[in-house]
Amino acid sequence: MKAAVLEKLGEVPKFKDFEEPKAEGENEIILNVKAAAVKNLDKARASGEHYDSYSDLPTVVGMDGVGTTEDGSRVYATGITGMIAEKAVVDKNKLTPIPDDLDFDTAAALPNAVLGGVMPIKVRGKLEKGQNVLIIGATGFTGNIAVQVAKHYGAKTIVAAGRAKDNLEDTKNLGADITVNSDQDDEGFIKDLQKVYEDHPIDLIIDYLWGKPMELVLKSLKGGGLGKSTKKVRIVSVGSLAGETISLPSGTLRSTDIEIIGSGFGSLSPDDLDYFGQTIVPEMYELAAKGTLHIDTQVEAIEDIESLWNKKIESGKRLVISLEK
Repeated sequence: MKAAVLEKLGEVPKFKDFEEPKAEGENEIILNVKAAAVKNLDKARASGEHYDSYSDLPTVVGMDGVGTTEDGSRVYATGITGMIAEKAVVDKNKLTPIPDDLDFDTAAALPNAVLGGVMPIKVRGKLEKGQNVLIIGATGFTGNIAVQVAKHYGAKTIVAAGRAKDNLEDTKNLGADITVNSDQDDEGFIKDLQKVYEDHPIDLIIDYLWGKPMELVLKSLKGGGLGKSTKKVRIVSVGSLAGETISLPSGTLRSTDIEIIGSGFGSLSPDDLDYFGQTIVPEMYELAAKGTLHIDTQVEAIEDIESLWNKKIESGKRLVISLEK
């Protein structure tokens, strides 16, 4: 079968013929894959630098995808085997139906962004209606989803922070009420955030960047000591596009009522992931099918996987590999 095959950690997957997988377990079935998104998580696992990197090589890459079962049902699934291939093994009890009026490419692009957009807001962040949300890295694909999801779940004020000026302005069309340009000097960014806090005290921060941007966010939140208590803020780390580590002074924690948690595989429980597959993804699919949830994709053929793997994709878009091109 045609597949994107990783032969060595740190290398780029190659388009190759690969042996078709076999469904051997009681609940295993073969999915005829139609499309699969290429995500930052896929790249991180292939690089060998992720805590869940591939261990059995060579292997087909891709954690999830969409396709049809033997009876023709259109479904999304997480793969037991790699999903950027013509066929994959999946668990028949963990299939998410795809609405008939939603195309495969969009259906493939949504779930990971939903995992990184909805779960941090609804499950880990526990957003309540009427709360104010700050999204750091809002101009990226998943950040765009987070803006829309925060609006959908009743956030009062959504503050979008990001670097790409045009894309940042576009977040207002997705539901952002205020934008903050992070592509400026440190003091300017901090002051802009503090101006926002004065009128719209932030309850929840969703962060896709970590690194220096998060250090600046923490400085902007820092309290002033005795008699100057701060509003409680929950920070949910979802990604580390700007760096894996931060400098966090003890004084910041002691002077500021903040809670820092993560959202990802490991911090999300098995029940959370079942909720994601059985409830959240179907809900988002319905919103996308109705045109309420908007995403932008770049669809390419599997034959070009090697040149596409490390290619910079336009901010706000998700690369999707179509097995039908």
